[in-house]
Amino acid sequence: MQAIESFDVPYENTVLKGDFLESTSASHILLLHGAGVSSRATAMRSGLRPALQQRGVATTSFDCIGHGDTGGALLDSSLSSRTRQAEAVIAARKLAEPLVICGTSMGAYNAIRLTQKYQVTGLILIVPGVYTPAAYGLPFGPQFSEVIRRDRSWADSDAWSILRKFKGDLLVIAAEHDAVIPLEIPDRLLLSAQQARSRRLRVVAGTDHSHLFPLVAAERPAEFDALMTMMVDCGR
Repeated sequence: MQAIESFDVPYENTVLKGDFLESTSASHILLLHGAGVSSRATAMRSGLRPALQQRGVATTSFDCIGHGDTGGALLDSSLSSRTRQAEAVIAARKLAEPLVICGTSMGAYNAIRLTQKYQVTGLILIVPGVYTPAAYGLPFGPQFSEVIRRDRSWADSDAWSILRKFKGDLLVIAAEHDAVIPLEIPDRLLLSAQQARSRRLRVVAGTDHSHLFPLVAAERPAEFDALMTMMVDCGR
């Protein structure tokens, strides 16, 4: 395995902790983790980042406020803050456009939002969550939870209109038994990206929201390899 370079990025009143996992080519993916107990370590433990590295793809990832090594209080963050945190990392690390961005769960929505500011040639959305604009600026906490837990609160998300303008490669990887993300969301994401250079949806059988890659890597290596190939090819 090649070296891991840790880095710090100042952001408002905190310091974002992240790392760069180098590889043997110029291919690179920015990874955005999800909510809950997720952090940049999640994609390392699942085997995702090492598998990409073995296939010649470097990765950059960081812990959002309230997660992992960055720590802090979730109440000091929000969906909009997470997008700005990613922007701070892109600037500090001088990540060159066009970008390939991979977002998991909540991170998928931040990835979609970043396409409004940057040239993104590859967009990879894993068990993707999307949100109503009413939740975007709310601090993570009771009010945010109340808004997103309303029935089909995601239906009026701006993700659909943002993706209508996206012209790169779109890859959506969904879990068949996702109790968090309705399968209607991945379907609609794909349908929204009418101008995309390519659109692919892969629904992974027998998996759930939290254990997609670990399960497939452990039990179905050929399918795991196929998923990795899709990710490597996205944006190339």
